[in-house]
Amino acid sequence: MPPLATLCLYLLAGTTLGLLALLSGIPAAPLAGALLGAGLVSMSGKVELADWPSGTRTALEIGIGTVIGTGLTRASLDQLQALWRPALLITLTLVLTGVVVGLWSSRLLGIDPVVALLGAAPGGISGMSLVGAEFGVGAAVAALHAVRLITVLLVLPLVVRLLTPFGLNGQ
Repeated sequence: MPPLATLCLYLLAGTTLGLLALLSGIPAAPLAGALLGAGLVSMSGKVELADWPSGTRTALEIGIGTVIGTGLTRASLDQLQALWRPALLITLTLVLTGVVVGLWSSRLLGIDPVVALLGAAPGGISGMSLVGAEFGVGAAVAALHAVRLITVLLVLPLVVRLLTPFGLNGQ
């Protein structure tokens, strides 16, 4: 299959499942759906790996950074003035926990330490997948974060609903 046709097939699979995932109503559904769509094509073994044009990854990283950056507003900065202590505590705790869980998983389960550390790191699927890609393990990191993200998006709302009637919502 010509490289352009291969690339178009991956784009079609990712776009189709990304749009279908919108029907699920979970946050980041298009990202998870696109990852699943392109991943299924790749894992089928019937299609060669996509050969992305030079500079594509850089352009996508800039795009993702811009999307995230536009969500940071003056109100975000104002909130951070009041929330910097919990933000620092949560960040340090998550990073340290991620390192411990990553190293433990690597030893216990025999997986690549880079995959385990990046897979256990706090962060979004897109950002951590891009970091993983820099180390040559982007697909494995994306898979771990996809499982984590989907699980958290499905389970955490249920946990919040179960716990908030008992006064845990501060009211």
